[in-house]
Amino acid sequence: MISIYQRAMGSDFDKLHPQIQRRFSLHSGAGIAAVGTGVMEQLWHGAPYTLPFLYIGTWRSIMFPERGQNVPFTIQNYAYRDPLGRETVTWVRTFATRTPRRFDAYMIYSEERQCIVDYLGTHQHLAVDLELSVAPNGGLRLRSGPQRFYEGPIAFPFPLFLSGIADVCEWYDDAAQCFRIEVSAANRTWGKLFGYKGQFQVEWLPAQSADVPKDILPRRVESRT
Repeated sequence: MISIYQRAMGSDFDKLHPQIQRRFSLHSGAGIAAVGTGVMEQLWHGAPYTLPFLYIGTWRSIMFPERGQNVPFTIQNYAYRDPLGRETVTWVRTFATRTPRRFDAYMIYSEERQCIVDYLGTHQHLAVDLELSVAPNGGLRLRSGPQRFYEGPIAFPFPLFLSGIADVCEWYDDAAQCFRIEVSAANRTWGKLFGYKGQFQVEWLPAQSADVPKDILPRRVESRT
């Protein structure tokens, strides 16, 4: 069995740094989870007019308006089969800001779309196609593409005018012996929305699908990709 990231990247997966390969090799049959703990050296958001947009994101743990420096955070990666039988990996980030914030995401590989689909938020309202590539530093770069909004019978392509394009890079710093991550989200009309960069260590934990903490599972599972 291989991970959803290996399926999406094919032979390019082998070009990643070995530690990044290990991070993105999680699958439900591996019997292991990755829990990262570290510090976000910088949390930032865009101009004041972006704040209402970011506050709306807090309702479903998608975005948040906080900013700061040296903010402790955790990232929880568990692989499991969702109720629809799809191989899924959690990306639940918790930031110890004055008002603690979460950014919940659940990734699958879509046969229909032939790419990773990232369901954002506690209720998986937003489905986002991801483009994966190898960064020059051996890290994994993820760039968001088309987005769809789903809620009950409602389904429509989410206009990028109201959303952002995310650019993410995660890599391993051999000198510091830690993982590093940098995220930036921007809107073509409104400019930069929010982002963060930091470093973390990973603890590899024995875990089966049934061991995924209930508090990080989505409250609703969306079947449409």
